[in-house]
Amino acid sequence: MELPEENKRAGLLALAVLGVLLVAVLTVFTVFDGSDGGDGGGGSPAPTLTSGQGGSGSDGGADQGGGDAKGGAVKPIITSAEASDAHEAMAQYMAGLNTYDHSSDTASWSAPLLRLTTDDIRMKQLTSLPTGKAWATCRADRCSSKGTAVVVRDAVVSDDLVRDSGRSISSLVRVTATRTAGGRTTTESNRWLVSVKEVGGHWLVSGFDVFGLGDVGASDDSGA
Repeated sequence: MELPEENKRAGLLALAVLGVLLVAVLTVFTVFDGSDGGDGGGGSPAPTLTSGQGGSGSDGGADQGGGDAKGGAVKPIITSAEASDAHEAMAQYMAGLNTYDHSSDTASWSAPLLRLTTDDIRMKQLTSLPTGKAWATCRADRCSSKGTAVVVRDAVVSDDLVRDSGRSISSLVRVTATRTAGGRTTTESNRWLVSVKEVGGHWLVSGFDVFGLGDVGASDDSGA
């Protein structure tokens, strides 16, 4: 009978040990669960902080964009008033280039137009009346031409700081010429890419090309 009693005591002792271990395990889980809960609570504001920082970044970008739009952070290359002056120079030159009649004298006709240009060799060559057969026909038919020009949009606005060549603008200009010859009237409209550069505070025409076709100057077959 002693053996069963000893077995009983051993069993009770084992149960007591298991109970202690169970209490210890529960205690450990409770402590770590509280710590995890603390981390979870600390981690919860982190996404909010990240979101807040992201929001600040967005607001900062908007402020910078607003500064750029207002010209506070980045100064525009040209102002609206300067662009208007440049456009006026383009329109006056291109309209004048297509305004003449059979009695026009090259020197007197070109002088006011050249004052609107950089007056270099290239512009002197481009600022010309019809020549050759076209001019002979014009004089025989007692022709006349009236030009108008409108700036459609700006294509390039630049300020070359490296070569110190100053500010320049290239714009798409629609030119309409109404010509009368031999009792007949025709109207022709073309688009030109006209360039002006700032010289001494004035916008001067430095070149013009038929839009999409490259450089065009006066020729024997040209009408203007």
